[in-house]
Amino acid sequence: MTVVGPFGLHVRDQALEADVQSGLAAVEAGLLEATKSGVPFITDAAQHLLRAGGKRFRPLLVMLASQFGDPDAPGVVPAAVVVELTHLATLYHDDVMDEADARRGVPSANTRWGNSVAVLTGDFLFARASHILADLGPEAVRIQAEAFERLVTGQILETAGPRDGRDPVDHYLDVLSGKTGSLVAVSGRFGAMMSGADERTVDVLTQYGERLGIAFQLADDVLDIASDSHESGKTPGTDLREGIPTLPVLRLRAQAAADGKPDDLELVELLDGDLSSDDALAEVLRRLRAHPALEQARQDTVRYAQEARATLAPLPEGYAKAALEELCDAVVHRAG
Repeated sequence: MTVVGPFGLHVRDQALEADVQSGLAAVEAGLLEATKSGVPFITDAAQHLLRAGGKRFRPLLVMLASQFGDPDAPGVVPAAVVVELTHLATLYHDDVMDEADARRGVPSANTRWGNSVAVLTGDFLFARASHILADLGPEAVRIQAEAFERLVTGQILETAGPRDGRDPVDHYLDVLSGKTGSLVAVSGRFGAMMSGADERTVDVLTQYGERLGIAFQLADDVLDIASDSHESGKTPGTDLREGIPTLPVLRLRAQAAADGKPDDLELVELLDGDLSSDDALAEVLRRLRAHPALEQARQDTVRYAQEARATLAPLPEGYAKAALEELCDAVVHRAG
């Protein structure tokens, strides 16, 4: 069993390992090429997060999905570059919206160069992704456009918050389906589609990616509270400080509203207060780490990962399917 890629997936077959490693190396080269500009400053900014590393979760899924067709088909690697460029672009924009100080263990682009440069760099990456996408055909352009619309809609819904009478947890899961699930679903879809897999397989891997993407983001929600900066690559409690609702917090609020326990109500009050000081944030993190709401969020992560695994049932048995199942386990492992 061999570990493949920065995400840490275990692969049980040498031929599959070689294919995936070769594909990811080609994607990395493609990303470096796509982020070059005739203006050195733009290259520096565009490659800032790229060179900081990352799990390459989406390209990995493209590579694994392509195993159900021809993984050497010419559209596979460019499609993986497109989804990762799109993801990178959203990180630049997210950090501006969240006023984040760090990303992937380095200063965020907005901290280093200011909000305007960070936003424009994200736009530059979107443009480069679109340029590559155009060569993959009109169907690929349509799929990516629909996914990007869902991604932006999810971000807007998160900003707007749930409408009156809507369960905040249900609203949040809809947000994640758009913000994260949409692009991970496209990763599975592109990998299968570009490799020439049959329509049923394409559909299975699209559904798998959707559910796995939600599980992946829920694991990030847990990490924002449970990890330290070394593990997550960003400052713990960033989402808490910015007032961004995450699943552990939503579970806490629901429990406090239902039970009215003084400790829970006090913790909610702290969350709604000023978390600008490191001491205040540390106290909230300490209490959330010990609260059952965090374990509830972990179980939600497990549930979505199990649903992703279940969608794979129609696929033929083999090392590629086993690797996709292992990917579900890897996502759960991130959440502890």
